[in-house]
Parts: sequence; C-alpha cells; structure tokens
Amino acid sequence: MTPKDMEARIVRYGDLQPCKTAFIDAHTPGSDQKENFTIIGGGVSESPDQHVHITIPHGFNIGAAGQPPKCRNSLHDHRTAEAFFVLSGRWRFFWGRYGDAGEVVLEKGDIFNIPTGVFRGFENIGSDYGMIMAILGGDDAGGGVMWAPQVIEDAADHGLVLAKTGKLYDTKKGDVLPDGVSAMPLMEATELAKRGEPTTVEVLPNHVARYWDMVALSDKAPVEVIGETGILRDKPGFEVNFVTRASASKCATRFERPSVLMPVTGHWKVTWDGGAATLAPGDTMSVPEGLAHSVAPSMTGEAAMYQIVGTGDPAGLTWKG
Repeated sequence: MTPKDMEARIVRYGDLQPCKTAFIDAHTPGSDQKENFTIIGGGVSESPDQHVHITIPHGFNIGAAGQPPKCRNSLHDHRTAEAFFVLSGRWRFFWGRYGDAGEVVLEKGDIFNIPTGVFRGFENIGSDYGMIMAILGGDDAGGGVMWAPQVIEDAADHGLVLAKTGKLYDTKKGDVLPDGVSAMPLMEATELAKRGEPTTVEVLPNHVARYWDMVALSDKAPVEVIGETGILRDKPGFEVNFVTRASASKCATRFERPSVLMPVTGHWKVTWDGGAATLAPGDTMSVPEGLAHSVAPSMTGEAAMYQIVGTGDPAGLTWKG
C-alpha cells in the first residue's frame, strides 16, 4: 500500500461533509441545526443528500453527529449496535419511550454502547459546537432507524414525511409520496411494549466506560472496551479497543478483517511496509485486512485513540451472554 493508496482510506476531520437534512426531525425545532456525517459504510441517513466518504464494507459503519449547544437528536432505535464516543463537547444521552427512563452525561473520550431495543436520544449540553463519533453494527446498520411515534408526528407538522422505503419527502417543497408508496406507519402498541425502560443504575455499569478509567486500565496494554471479554461485554460484530501512549507498541499488528483507527487526543503516526501517515483527533483511518501496521504517538503529551476491529459475529441485538 502506497501513501497515496492509504490516504484514500483516511477521512480528515477538516474534510468531513455534513448533511443537515439526514433525518425526519431535520425541520423540528430543537433538532433542526444538527449535522450528520457518514464516514464509513452507508449509514442510516434518510436523505439522498448524505455524502458517504468511504463505501468499502467493514462489517460495521462509522459516522458522526455534530450539534451546536441545546440541539438534540430525537428518540429512535436501531436493530444493531449503536456506540458513541465523545470527540468534543458535553453530551446528555437519554432513553425510554418518552426519554425519561434514564440519562447519562458524557465528556470527551467517554463511550456509550447503547442497548438495542431502547429508544434513545442525545443533546449537546456544552457551550460550544460538539461532535460525537458513532459505530453502528452491520454493513447495512440494521436497515435504518425506528422512530418513536411522537417524532414522526412532530416531523409531519413541520413538513417532513418518511416513506416506508426509508426516504424523506419535504411537503413544504412540494414533495409528494410516489404512487404506490405509503408513509412510514407509527409503531404499533405491541412493538412499543417491547421497548425497554432501563434505569440509569441498570445502564451505566454495563454500557458506559469513562475516558480516564480507560487511560488508567491501558497503562500496560491496550484495553478491550467493547467485546466478548471487554469492559462493556457485547458481541456486536466488532470490537473496540482503547490505546494510549503507555500501551502503544512499535510492533506491527495485522487483522483478518478491516479495522479503523480514530484518535481522541494527541497525534498518532501509523506505519506500514510502504509508508506512514499521521492522524489527528477527529480523523478516521480505515486499515485494510491483512496489512501489518503499528501506531505510536508522534508528539509529546496526552495521546489516546479508539481502534475498531471487525469480528465476523452477526450484527444484531445486544449480546446477553
């Protein structure tokens, strides 16, 4: 792999292309300023305007959400894993049928592996524009988003209709559903009853890991954050590892499946036979399967990154093993 080849697999933070009409709540007051980024894989955007940076299948998707203060993402659910880590800002995550079953506040570097079968939303409660990075299970990310009924109703009041095909139509622009295509129905009571209402006490120990705890745990070797034996035990089709300056190794590593490097703090040099590249916080690098590579901080100071590796496990509901 030449440096030019690898550069095509790196998405720089400054090159991210946002979509401001990605989801059904794009016109709903309080949610109308959010930006959605699809970095690796097709993601779950409902808009044809969404730009996809890297289309190579990895077995999982990488995306991001950027929001100004007081902007929120509406209550929704996925059929596969949805894990977020905070790149910048201060974020409140909330969940439940009406968003009042529980909540947690995440700071820079913290990660949340949100349990499936639960409506969830999030908002930027910081003082500046913030960014959270997302990992979604499966190449098709479970086939899309399932919205709480009130989200679909509120969206219709502001001109957006979601078709059963998963495509958005803006009635304020004169859009109409094509013949033979119906609107996405509201979730029926039987399905709503299956949605969990876990308390904060139930969620935090099994689904949230704090940045500084992971820094301490990775003083000798990278720590497995999400995985069968991870801090957050799950088998979502990928593993998430946390690497710091103290646990980085100059020894080359290779994986049988594609992997992704995502720095949180510091600058990192990635070296392989044929070249090297430097990553900064917010950059995303896709490493081809079988490519031996090493990662190490390229400057002094605090340095930590997330590494996501495909496992081949089927993407689906949160693992209960």
